[in-house]
Amino acid sequence: MILKSNRSLILLLPLILIFGFLLNVNLTADQGINQDDGYLAFAEEMPEVEGGLPSLYKTIRYPDIARKAGISGRVYVMAFIDESGNVNDVQVIKGIGGGCDEAAVEAIKKTKFIPGKNKGQAVKVKLSLPINFQLQ
Repeated sequence: MILKSNRSLILLLPLILIFGFLLNVNLTADQGINQDDGYLAFAEEMPEVEGGLPSLYKTIRYPDIARKAGISGRVYVMAFIDESGNVNDVQVIKGIGGGCDEAAVEAIKKTKFIPGKNKGQAVKVKLSLPINFQLQ
């Protein structure tokens, strides 16, 4: 009896592993992760905020909900910057909630960048940015 249950378990194990692998592949594909999107992860000259980071921080409005709840920390975002320095998309990589994630995305979408360059040519670049939210 024990031998039969072990044999069937051994036969089911590869099926379970294959199903788990296929499920993982489908979940990863649905997260919008696309390596062929035309945006470079690095460039010889990375994009920079026009006016520097202080000009970006001036556009951020600390959310009232976060202020009342005492939420502070760092929101990590991925900004997709085209050859003209415009922000085409912003994705939150790691947020802190309380409206801070949305405030960071909104501020970055309003920001103009000096475009990234490779060999003197402007290129599309993905730029990871940490946005600090500190209560004063």
